[in-house]
Amino acid sequence: MRANDNVSDDEDSDASSSSDDDSDDETAELMRELERIRKEREEEKQIELKKQQMLEEKERSEAITQGNPLVGGVAQGYALKRRWDDDVVFRNQANTEPETKKRFINDTVRNDFHVKFLSRYVK
Repeated sequence: MRANDNVSDDEDSDASSSSDDDSDDETAELMRELERIRKEREEEKQIELKKQQMLEEKERSEAITQGNPLVGGVAQGYALKRRWDDDVVFRNQANTEPETKKRFINDTVRNDFHVKFLSRYVK
């Protein structure tokens, strides 16, 4: 039996050393997995930080655009385009004149069109 005890002792020592090797391999694999997860999280943080910076930059440029009417233009609510006669004193003077009603005269020489035509081109 002693021979069997020696064999079983050798098997026990081999099993314990192989389990130590397995646990070292598992530990190393777990450490690599942990490093990979840390790198992924760091990359995600960097991506989120870049998105946040881009969003802040966009908001900042929009605030600048809205604050300056020369940059924003009409789309921002500022009407920069004006007609040339907006500030003229004598604007819409013809609107106050009384309208002359057209009258119908059967005589071609005395009707309004003929009188206007003669006054325009003959005089």
